[in-house]
Amino acid sequence: MSNSILQYESKVWQTADLLIGAGIKQSDFPKYMMPFFALIMVESRLVRESRRLLEEFGKEKLEDFNKEELEDFIEEFAAFDLGYNDFVIRQNKTLQDLCKNDKTFTLDFDNYLKSFDSETKNLLGVDKGNEEEKYLNISGICGLLNKKKILFATVKAWSSIDLIPFNNSEITTLEEHIKRKWADISAETAGEQYTPDDIIALIAEIIVSKTENNENYLTIYDPTCGGGNMLFGVEDHLKKQFDRPTKTYGEDWNDTLYALAKIESRFREESEIEHGNTLTDMKFWGNQFDLIVANPPYGVDWKGYKSDIEKDKTDRFVALPSVSDGQLLFTQHIISQLKEDGLSIVVHNGSTLFSGDAGSGESNIRKYLFDKDYVEAIIQLPTDEFFNTGIYTYLWIFNKSKAPERKDKVMLINASDHFEPLKKSKGKKRKEMAAHNREAILKALTKFENNDYAKVFDKWHFYFNKQAIRLTNVDDKGNSLEAQLPVSTNKKTGEQKTAKSIKLNPSRIIQYGEEDTETIEITDFVLTDFDTKQYKTLKDYHDQYIKGLLQELDYKEEDLHIHTAEGLYFYDVEKNTIIREGRERTVLGNGIIQIKSSFKKATKTKAAAIQINVELLPDYQKDYEIIPYNPNPNQNQQDIADFMAKYISKPFVYLDNVVGVEINFNKVFYQPEILRPVNNIMSDLDTLNTELKTLENSLKL
Repeated sequence: MSNSILQYESKVWQTADLLIGAGIKQSDFPKYMMPFFALIMVESRLVRESRRLLEEFGKEKLEDFNKEELEDFIEEFAAFDLGYNDFVIRQNKTLQDLCKNDKTFTLDFDNYLKSFDSETKNLLGVDKGNEEEKYLNISGICGLLNKKKILFATVKAWSSIDLIPFNNSEITTLEEHIKRKWADISAETAGEQYTPDDIIALIAEIIVSKTENNENYLTIYDPTCGGGNMLFGVEDHLKKQFDRPTKTYGEDWNDTLYALAKIESRFREESEIEHGNTLTDMKFWGNQFDLIVANPPYGVDWKGYKSDIEKDKTDRFVALPSVSDGQLLFTQHIISQLKEDGLSIVVHNGSTLFSGDAGSGESNIRKYLFDKDYVEAIIQLPTDEFFNTGIYTYLWIFNKSKAPERKDKVMLINASDHFEPLKKSKGKKRKEMAAHNREAILKALTKFENNDYAKVFDKWHFYFNKQAIRLTNVDDKGNSLEAQLPVSTNKKTGEQKTAKSIKLNPSRIIQYGEEDTETIEITDFVLTDFDTKQYKTLKDYHDQYIKGLLQELDYKEEDLHIHTAEGLYFYDVEKNTIIREGRERTVLGNGIIQIKSSFKKATKTKAAAIQINVELLPDYQKDYEIIPYNPNPNQNQQDIADFMAKYISKPFVYLDNVVGVEINFNKVFYQPEILRPVNNIMSDLDTLNTELKTLENSLKL
């Protein structure tokens, strides 16, 4: 890398002085600067290529060509597919030349922009209407600058930045520095992440450690490439280490970032960048890639294209995560386009580790990734690593061709303390993974052995049973109303069937308040009359009064009595049981006294009526137990049974068992707080007591 190119970073930012003077807020700077930065990049590379081709033709300048030779030159230039501008190539005029005459500038600049080839004009956003994609929207931006009367000054300032002496790699270096600063000041949500250089370096170094240097073609893909910084950054790192031919592929649906990446891709040896939403419009359908890197948006919902995802026919999505966060949609897409021996490294936030309960879309996606044994390692990065968020972020390493000794194993690496503080913060980025920090991570991943900050687990460690059970609540003697439920026998089959409840035939319901005063009394259980002045219909009477009245009845909190021909029923709160008092006192066991009403519509033979019913039901309670998972089905069931025998004392029946997967870094790397020795604490207390006595004595004086 040439150090001199970075001198232009300050010169680029000097162009923003004009924006400040025009009252344009800082967060809008990227919108006004991106088109012109792209413009000078394109122009400089066109000029470089034109000069190189002149040498190839054995000419010093265009004027040395005759008409036929000039056309051959133009045709040859166009064949490189780098774009074209007649002002720059044929007329040998640059932005700097246009700005020499402010009188003709407006017309010349308009013609200059229109002289680009159609694709470049499209990317720059030349003469785009409101209904069309604007990409960099240079025409719109120029219109705004013209209204503020700083268009000429702005173009002149940019034209003074001469990038012609620098090669593609050097200009890319400058571009990444500028884009990083744009990301610092303009990212509006936590989901819009610019991957910093140190993290790109770590990703590239991991890839190098797992990739052979041979003559085989290497394909690299980023489905959320943004401006291309990660995609091209990884490629550049690999080219420094390998001689392998590479080709990059990227897709993004942000107009501006796509345009920047597309423009840069045209000056790389082999690169395809497409515009679109990867999740709903796969531009590389059918392609499989050796390497996939991505930093997909996180914490960003996908409800705007929920219908398209649900109707997807590509078989990419084994499950759908919560509509509030689409990270794991991108992960599934990545896995679907990764070769059978491919490697992928994806940046995620923490929600992908644990969000969603067992059986949820998130958990099922994690389970799929672990079932397939695609996850080789997960690295927790330091906080404050990104420019607009201070949260923890994680590198998921997916490897479809693990070494035999790593089969069914996953390494967790806690790199949260492996950083150097920046001398000057860059937005919220206050930390950086220096070369020695990255080396420690790489060493741990290569050795694949436990140490203070890295742990290797069988993948099953992250699975768990979420076992649903139905508990039967019992009284102080261990009895439940369940034992009192009527049992009927089918005369034909002999099959016995237990009723779900005991239906009572009440004659009176009384709820007593303080000092045994009656607060609610019900003696009619089939109601057909109502106050027609207060209620329009019998159904209104039911909905507006009877329902509310019954809701006030509380057999546990109040003294509620149910009178029937068989006896008096009530709930003994102290013993948690239902009592029936008749000729003798009977303890029925723990249960529920349920009083409810229903409105019966009129039929041909019966008038409309309100029916009040009373039932006694067992007190069932649904619960869940989280139990470690064993991949052996028999042993897993035995482990569940042992857990229940140890921890569950009430009668229960098994319901559904759902297997989930989650990763908990805090639990794995938890460091308990070291408590101070008791002697030290006692000594401090003695000191405090002495000081208090001294203070008391001084106050008495």
